[in-house]
Amino acid sequence: MVSVPAAHPYPQRVSGSEGITVLPDPVPAGVPAGQWWPPVALDPSWIRDNASAADLVHIHFGTESFTPEHLAACVAAAHDVGWPVVFTVHDLEHPQLSDSDQSGYREQLDVLIPAADALITLTAGAAREIQRRWGRSALVLPHPAVVSDASAMPQPPASASYRVEMHLKDLRSNIDSVAMVTALCGAIDDLARAGREVTALVRMHHRVRDAAARAEIRAITAGSERVELLEHDRLDDSALAHAIAGSDVCVLPYRHGTHSGWLELCWDLGTGIAAPALGFYAEQHADGSVASFSAERSVAPSAEPDGMSDGMSLAAAIAAALDSPRATRPGSDDRAAEVRRRQAQRETERDSLTSAHAALYRQLVLDRTPSELRS
Repeated sequence: MVSVPAAHPYPQRVSGSEGITVLPDPVPAGVPAGQWWPPVALDPSWIRDNASAADLVHIHFGTESFTPEHLAACVAAAHDVGWPVVFTVHDLEHPQLSDSDQSGYREQLDVLIPAADALITLTAGAAREIQRRWGRSALVLPHPAVVSDASAMPQPPASASYRVEMHLKDLRSNIDSVAMVTALCGAIDDLARAGREVTALVRMHHRVRDAAARAEIRAITAGSERVELLEHDRLDDSALAHAIAGSDVCVLPYRHGTHSGWLELCWDLGTGIAAPALGFYAEQHADGSVASFSAERSVAPSAEPDGMSDGMSLAAAIAAALDSPRATRPGSDDRAAEVRRRQAQRETERDSLTSAHAALYRQLVLDRTPSELRS
C-alpha cells in the first residue's frame, strides 16, 4: 500500500494491521533527512512507474503542495494502474491557511472527495458535512492515540492553584492569537472575581510568522497579573507532553478548523480541554473532557446552566473543564489513574481502528471496481 505520507504518526497508527505493508515515503529531492513533504508519491508518473509495487493508495496529508489539476491527474493515474484511492478527510478547512485563503484547498476537496473510492473522517459531524456538500458517505473512525505511552511518562509536580495553558506555537494562520490572549486574560480575571484561584501561562515560539501579533501579545500579557508569557524554541515531543501534562486545562486558540490533533494530545495526557465552538472539536470526545466556548462571548458572563454549551464564555468553559467529572489535578494519583484508563481505551480502539482500515483496504483491492465504489 502507498500511504501519503507513510512516516506521519497518524497513518502509522491506523495501518498497523497484520498483512498490511506500507511502502516507505519516497524521498523528495533536496530536503533534510526525514522530511516527507512535498510527497513524491502524489505524482502521476511516480504512480505509473510503481504500479506493480502496491495495490492501493491512501491519501492523508500533503495535498497542499499541489494544484487541484495535479491531484486529479494523480487519482486518474491510480485508477489507470488499478489502485483504489482512499482519502481521509482530516480537514474541511486547512489549518495552515487563513480564513480568506481557503479557496484553493476547497478546490482540492472538490477533486478528491468525489473521485476517491472510499472516504474516512474522524467525527459524525464531519461525515454529515461531507454528505451535505458532496453527496458522499464517509466511514467515521476516531483519532488514534497521539501519546502511545502516556502512563509511563513522569508525572509533573502538583501545584497549589489551578493552571491553564495556551500554546500559540509559531502563530500559524489558524491561531487567533491576539483575540484569544485577550480573552484568556479577561477569563482569568473573571474566574478570580468569582473566587477561583487560577493562573495562566501563554507559550509562544521565539520564531513566529507574525511579528506584529507577537508585539501585541507581549503588551497584553505584560498588563496582566495572572497571565504569564513564556517564549521558547519549539518543544520536542517529550517536553511538549510534559508541559501539557502539568496543566489543569489547555485552551485551544483556533480561529477556524475541523479536527485537532492537539486536542487528542491533551486527552491522552488527562488534561482538560477548552475548545472554540468551531468545526467538530467537541465531537472528538463525548466524555465531558471538552468544554466548548463561543469566540463571540469569549469574555462575557455565561448564562448557560450546564457548562458545556456552545454559547459559553471562555471563563465558563475553563470552569466547566475544571469541574468536569473527568477532571483531575496534575501530578495526582487521580490524574495517573485517569491517564491509565484512557490509554487502555486507546489500546482497545487501536485494534478496532487498524482492523477497520484493513477491512476497507481488502474490500477495495478485492473488488477492484472503482467506478462502482464511488457511487
